Amino acid sequence: MVSNPDFFTGNGQDISSDIQGLENPVGELYLRFHLPSGDEFAISAAGIREVMHQLPERITPIPNASPLLLGTINLRGQIIWVADIGQFLGDAEMLNIDRQEIPVIAIEEQDTLLGLAVDRLGAMEWLDPEHIQTPTNIQDNMAPFVRGEWILEENLENKKLRLLDRVAILRSARWGV
Repeated sequence: MVSNPDFFTGNGQDISSDIQGLENPVGELYLRFHLPSGDEFAISAAGIREVMHQLPERITPIPNASPLLLGTINLRGQIIWVADIGQFLGDAEMLNIDRQEIPVIAIEEQDTLLGLAVDRLGAMEWLDPEHIQTPTNIQDNMAPFVRGEWILEENLENKKLRLLDRVAILRSARWGV
């Protein structure tokens, strides 16, 4: 039935040759994203519950909370904190929250859920964890949360993709500050 030309709405070409050209992905799936400074990070897709664009007025500020936290959102009946991950990692530039939507990555570990507000979302990408290197030229306040880095372009110092450790972020004592 699949090789029957009447089954296809296109030109009736047999697609088996197209399927043979597809390769199995190598590595693990990661979500890439950017901080306001332009630095690029990745986080394992295995620990992401959801990726969304949130209206700034839907993030409810909480008085006397850590300045790293923008507030809370209601995610289908569950209240979760939204954090400025750039400020948490010591990024030099502040996240612009005066815009139509803020990208938020909801990460989880067991029963703990946290939304990470980022400047810009990147693509989902299969990356080989065997090519991760020890991070270089990394700020001390960022080091506990970076598991390693991929070198994207050898010639450019800032073309690195740093892998974040979501469990270390979720369990950090910085949230209580």
